[in-house]
Amino acid sequence: MINGVGVLGWGVGGIEAEAVMLGQPIYMLTPQVVGFKLTGELPEGATATDLVLTVTQMLRAKGVVDKFVEFYGPGVSKLSLPDRATIANMAPDYGATMGFFPVDAETLRYLTLSGRPAELVALVERYCKAQGLFRTDEMPDPVFSDTLELDLGTVVASLAGPKRPQDRVALGGVRGSFWKAFPDLGLPNADCGLAANGSPEKIRNPKSEIRNLAHGSVVIAAITSCTNTSNPSVMIGAGLLAKKAVERGLHVKPWVKTSLAPGSTVVTRYLDEAGLTPYLEQLGYHTVGYGCTTCIGNSGPLPEEVATAVQERDLTVAAVISGNRNFEGRVHPQVRANYLASPPLVVAYALAGTVDIDLTTEPLGMGRDGQPVYLRDLWPSQAEIQATIARSLSPAMYRQQYANVFTGNETWNKVSAPAGDLFVWDAASTYIQEPPFFVNPSAGSGQALAPEPSAPQDIHGAKVLAYLGDNITTDHISPAGGIAADSPAGRYLIALGVPVSEFNQYGARRGNHEVLMRGAFANIRIKNKLAPGVEGGYTAYQGAGSRNQESGDTHHASRITHHASGVISIYDAAMAYQAAGIPTIVLAGKEYGTGSSRDWAAKGPSLLGVKAVIAESFERIHRSNLVGMGILPLQFLPGQNAASLGLTGMETFDVVGITGAEMQPKQHLTVRATAADGSVATFEAMSRIDTPVEVGYYRNGGILQTVLRQMMKT
Repeated sequence: MINGVGVLGWGVGGIEAEAVMLGQPIYMLTPQVVGFKLTGELPEGATATDLVLTVTQMLRAKGVVDKFVEFYGPGVSKLSLPDRATIANMAPDYGATMGFFPVDAETLRYLTLSGRPAELVALVERYCKAQGLFRTDEMPDPVFSDTLELDLGTVVASLAGPKRPQDRVALGGVRGSFWKAFPDLGLPNADCGLAANGSPEKIRNPKSEIRNLAHGSVVIAAITSCTNTSNPSVMIGAGLLAKKAVERGLHVKPWVKTSLAPGSTVVTRYLDEAGLTPYLEQLGYHTVGYGCTTCIGNSGPLPEEVATAVQERDLTVAAVISGNRNFEGRVHPQVRANYLASPPLVVAYALAGTVDIDLTTEPLGMGRDGQPVYLRDLWPSQAEIQATIARSLSPAMYRQQYANVFTGNETWNKVSAPAGDLFVWDAASTYIQEPPFFVNPSAGSGQALAPEPSAPQDIHGAKVLAYLGDNITTDHISPAGGIAADSPAGRYLIALGVPVSEFNQYGARRGNHEVLMRGAFANIRIKNKLAPGVEGGYTAYQGAGSRNQESGDTHHASRITHHASGVISIYDAAMAYQAAGIPTIVLAGKEYGTGSSRDWAAKGPSLLGVKAVIAESFERIHRSNLVGMGILPLQFLPGQNAASLGLTGMETFDVVGITGAEMQPKQHLTVRATAADGSVATFEAMSRIDTPVEVGYYRNGGILQTVLRQMMKT
């Protein structure tokens, strides 16, 4: 988000961040810089969210992984600072290292509006102009590695989904996108909670209305996430739309779970000042917290009658959220279709109650006067939005809200923390446990890390733990949402006496490796080709053993859990492989590791014994995290992939060329895949250990081991 105010900064993996805290510098290859030229201005009815979804679609198609993106051109001057921040904040979703907006007059205006001292604003202006960093419309276009261009006037109201943020669809095409994404559902609904005349039925008994649930029904409509809910134009827009809806007598459908999670307490202040809070609350948009909620899977359970209907009738229902990410299994385990939208459109879909509707032509509902009410009747104009912002938002709000940001939370201030230089581990804690990353596996269990690493060795006799497709996200690899009771992590917590009601989420328990390693590849929507026809973290175990083989659980003895199809959980398989001394690998397609920079997406597989990931391409941060955990990222050569090479995932793999060699960045290694009949497929793959420094990390078994050994020598 800081890139929207001209700050050159970008995200790094959590593993790299941990190393930096221990004194290790960050290393990276000098990136290419792609210029994104903006012309024109947004038309009436288009929001910053619509723009960022368009930009995300274009940049994903362009391919900007490992690259910087800088926005330039006269259209930049037509974007407010919050609009720019919205675009910059989605850099991970369009794949870039960062999306940058230079400092200009709008930057200075924002600094003033947000309560920065006048002398600071003046200093920023003088410094940037003296350094030649101050952008104006008159300056010549910079020189870039590559460019693309967008006329802002072509942006239309849009959503993205139902599974990826780059899958933008114009508002009128949402219905079609839903049915196209789920072709197995059959024909579109003839009646989705609508009366015979096509108008939504009046709500009489909310519980009885649950009968109207159908494929495409919206069960979650949440205004959530950091940038959209910190942008005054879209938040005021949502409030004005809510006001008009209430005044016309519209109601949110009874099966829709609504919530409001502003990105800043200032949002609450200006919504109150504008008099819009009561209207949002009448539609169920009460403030539930600030920052990440539904976007990261923290929506809480669906109402019992809704959850029961979805499960018993096997419904594919939808969520519409104002977040950044809508990857499979992320928002809610019972919601298969997830759309990103602007806050005003979130409110609109809560009123409609379904994505199986064309909001450009069909009514949201019937007003109290008995007449149909369309989205166009409620949509606020830019003039209305800007006038409301002008009278309700002031610099004093920012100064007052953040004056005591470090001391103002009394609950936080009362939290006690132990003193001392070393953290005191609590063996009974189910939230925080000492991780085993510094144990030397070659020296035997429980042995401390040796001062010098052993030489890297070829990988022999490896089995495929997971054979995955394209666009595998870090949410697929390490989900952050709810923990299922019948999952390996759930069984672990139950064995320790934790009731299901206190499971919390994987993200909340990221300090306990026992939970997170059991959560690796545990996303309920992940599809492993070794477990055809099954969704979730299952695989075919290819080692010795029987159905009664112990799982290798270090805390309690539990039998391997078999799915109805005979496959077992990936965690149980990994423990069995480790007990048998068999290394494992992962096969994958394009853009492996997209999404959040989740370090446990590398830590979890490392603890499961994964030695290498062979994919068609990698997302930037996840590739780095894999190296940081001692996992070898290998990339198929151009034109090749697992399918083209005839791989089934049931082979035994060797990766040779490591032992005794002086490893080099991006060197080619030989992979041999031996099938059960003895036939061998041999191919070369490029090591995505990209820099000499990363070679050192890999030799040491990971970045944290490298840092610790350096500390041991000083």
